[in-house]
Amino acid sequence: MQTDCPFSVVSLRQQVYDYLRGQMNRGDLRPGSAINLGEMSARFGISRTPLREALLQLEAEGFVTIYPRRGIVVNPLSESDIRHAYEVIGALEASVILNEQGKISSAETGQMRELNELMRQSLDRDDFAEFYDHNVAFHNVYLDLSDNRGLVRTVMTLKQRLYDFPRRKGFVKEWETTSTGEHERFIGLLESGDPKAASGYMRDVHWSFDVQKPWIRRYYSELEREGALNR
Repeated sequence: MQTDCPFSVVSLRQQVYDYLRGQMNRGDLRPGSAINLGEMSARFGISRTPLREALLQLEAEGFVTIYPRRGIVVNPLSESDIRHAYEVIGALEASVILNEQGKISSAETGQMRELNELMRQSLDRDDFAEFYDHNVAFHNVYLDLSDNRGLVRTVMTLKQRLYDFPRRKGFVKEWETTSTGEHERFIGLLESGDPKAASGYMRDVHWSFDVQKPWIRRYYSELEREGALNR
C-alpha cells in the first residue's frame, strides 16, 4: 500500500515530534482536538513506537494529554496555565541574572540594547514575527550565560507553550511597546551595577502575571472567543 509519509528513518521520533509541533504552531492541530494514533500510523506508514515516543515528550512539555484507552488530546491553554508559566519563567530568569551577574558586562547590555531597538523598529513595521525573534534573542543574551541547560530548556519550552500554540499573526502593539520600555529599565538597572534589582524587576514586573494580566487577556482574546482559554 502506498503511503504519504513525510519522515525518513533517521531520528524518526524527533521528526514526528517536530511535525506535530509544526502542526500545532500553524494551527492545524488546535487546542482541544484529538490525535488518533492508529490513523497517524496508517497514514504515514510507520509503527506506533516513534509516535508514542514523540507524544510522550509532548505530554511531558504540557502540549498534549494522553488518556489511557481514550486517546490523545491537544491541551487548551487556560489562564491558570499562563499564570503558572509566568511564575516559573520569572523565577528561573531572575535566578540566572543573579547567578551569572559576573558575566553580564557592557558587551551583554550593549547587545540587549541593540536588540531592544530592533524590537522597536519591528513594531514600527507591524512585523510581529521579527519582533518575537528579537524578543527571544534579548532574553537569550543572559540565559545563554547559564550552564544549566535544563533550566534554559524549561524556560524555552514554556515560552513556546505560551506563544506558539498556535503562533498568532496579530499582537497587542501597546503591550509590546510597554515591554520594550521594561527592557530599557532592566538594562539600566544592570548598567547601574544593581543586578539584584534587575533580577527582581524581571521577576516582579516583566514576568509578573498580575502586572501583565490586562495585556495577557487582550492578547489571548482570540482564544477566549474560541473557548480555548478557560478563565
